Amino acid sequence: MKKISTSLYMPHEIEIEQINDNKVKIFAYPFQSGFAVTVAHPLRRLLYGSSAGYAVTALKIDGVSHEFDSIKGMLEDVSLFILNLKKIRFKIKNESKRVEVNYTFNGHKEIKGEDLENDDVEVVTSDFHLATINEDAELNFSLIIEKGIGYIPSEDLRDNVPEDYIGVDAFFTPVKKALYEIENMLVEDDPTYEKIVFEIETDGQISPVQAFKESIEALNDQIAIFGKAMDIDVSSPEDDFDNSVDMKKLLQSVNDMSLSARSFNCLDRANIRYVAELSMMSELELKGLKNLGKKSFEEITGKLEAIGFPVGSEFDEDFLKALNKNIQELKAQSEEG
Repeated sequence: MKKISTSLYMPHEIEIEQINDNKVKIFAYPFQSGFAVTVAHPLRRLLYGSSAGYAVTALKIDGVSHEFDSIKGMLEDVSLFILNLKKIRFKIKNESKRVEVNYTFNGHKEIKGEDLENDDVEVVTSDFHLATINEDAELNFSLIIEKGIGYIPSEDLRDNVPEDYIGVDAFFTPVKKALYEIENMLVEDDPTYEKIVFEIETDGQISPVQAFKESIEALNDQIAIFGKAMDIDVSSPEDDFDNSVDMKKLLQSVNDMSLSARSFNCLDRANIRYVAELSMMSELELKGLKNLGKKSFEEITGKLEAIGFPVGSEFDEDFLKALNKNIQELKAQSEEG
């Protein structure tokens, strides 16, 4: 029989699996049926659409007037050179949003991404091929590299391209892959709850976790207008993300603390179910629990310190509010079960 509820179930678990430097899986759960896709779909769109990256927006090559030209002594024509250039991913080293960099190559050489690194830019695709020149060639070119989001075709950049430069389609997005799956999971004998599994891969300009944080922040910024209009307190999802691991630890059951039977029974009789309830207590309050002896006190405080939230831990007001709400909901669900 389906139970009647008066509020949404609050997901409280998040896990990050680091596959490699540029690829992660992020698990978030449990969501009530239908809510996982409500959260996951806009985040996926924002991962592609709001993550800032760097791209070449304009190119100047000595002796070249248009993109269908050729260069003496270079194997590739200019159009292929531009296609190869688009695959090379840069990062501006300082806080600038736009830099101009100049390059000169002479003699026989295969030019790769790593050859374009200098004091202004880092190349994260160092092995990518750009061009091959012979022993008689001299190749001089300049690039304008800018920071941005999304994709902008060269036609739309025309007004910003200096004279003698060729405009280049700018694909700023550093996110190569943003996928999600929705899996069913069992919560309190109800198999309709859901888990989101994100798979995020970037090109190295930004870490996948940072890209995920930025998408959450962008979603919050878009929704915040409603909060202001309706006088609703919209807390920062970025802060929530940063505190998610803390929330997970604090919402651990005292069962998971591997306490002795004496210590556990004392907490059970006091209706203390979660780590957070203990960490928010003062030493005096903990010592005041009925039948809690010195050894049990020392055992519990030692376990809390190992978890990272000793007795008397303090939390900011918003986090504390969310923490208490989660505890109340978990206890209510446990009682309903």
